[in-house]
Amino acid sequence: MRDRLSHFYRASALLLACTPCLGGDDAGPFVRALWLVQHYGVPDAVQPQNDQKTKGKLFKALGKGFVLKPEGVKGLLEPATFTKLAGADHQLDAAEIRKLVETDQPESRMQLHPKTKAHAEQLTTSFDMIDAPHREGGEKLATWIRKNYKPGEPLHVTVVCTGNSRRSILGSTMGNIAAAFYGMPEIRFHSGGTAPTAFNPRTIAALSEIGVEITPTGAEAARGDAKTANPIYTVKWGSNLESTEFSKTYFDAANPQKGFAALMVCSEADEGCPLVKGAALRVSMPYLDPKIFDDSPYESQKYAERRDDIGRLMLCVMMQARNQLSRTER
Repeated sequence: MRDRLSHFYRASALLLACTPCLGGDDAGPFVRALWLVQHYGVPDAVQPQNDQKTKGKLFKALGKGFVLKPEGVKGLLEPATFTKLAGADHQLDAAEIRKLVETDQPESRMQLHPKTKAHAEQLTTSFDMIDAPHREGGEKLATWIRKNYKPGEPLHVTVVCTGNSRRSILGSTMGNIAAAFYGMPEIRFHSGGTAPTAFNPRTIAALSEIGVEITPTGAEAARGDAKTANPIYTVKWGSNLESTEFSKTYFDAANPQKGFAALMVCSEADEGCPLVKGAALRVSMPYLDPKIFDDSPYESQKYAERRDDIGRLMLCVMMQARNQLSRTER
């Protein structure tokens, strides 16, 4: 029995990995079905701790013909929801799933740079990689967003780390991408630190790798260290989706001053700022600093790893917030 289950999950993982290559940029029927569940699924099915189980069950439900039927989606979709989506024939084939997923895309997702959008799509297939401490922090943030979000009105989140050069900027940028991906671009992520330095070139490289355009403005912000230049950059993740970024304190005038959520992404800032002035919510979610791999053969891989760890969490948070808001509206 254990061997059969092991084979089943290996097959599921293989299909998940291979579907994006079936048609060039086409994510494939399994991934599209996963996105369908992520949008319309019951709350338990879209919890990151249940993500692997959901993918396994969905793989089995689709079968060789890539068709979803009522008996296969029990525990994934509410019967009434599936009936509404499936129509008179009470089933969803690959073409119907594709149409539902494609018409579900918000305008701000379509504004993302193509490479950035594709990378975000890839990260949505791996929510099972979010560890328990970050899941808990993410749940707090998603709940806060649900309680405070008003369509069209700005809602601010500041990502805080000591030097405001690596994790905090990765967090703010991936947060902004996630907000646009799920149709809530008015949720704006900012970055700040406790002892500013400069926007690190390795951080720039990691974000540029996924299609984010980062351009120096030619201006310089106040220096945290007299010997270290602090250039100001324009960071653009899509059409009409951009911010100005530089290293600064979290309470800098460029950042929100009150009513924001503060995400503490490094242990030093987390320990050093038990209270964040002006914050309506403080969430502890420290990540290992990729700086420890600087100038090693693994440098670029580790910056990409941290970018994706944070990005995966931000996307999951925005998905949860969107789903919670949708259920409230129904």
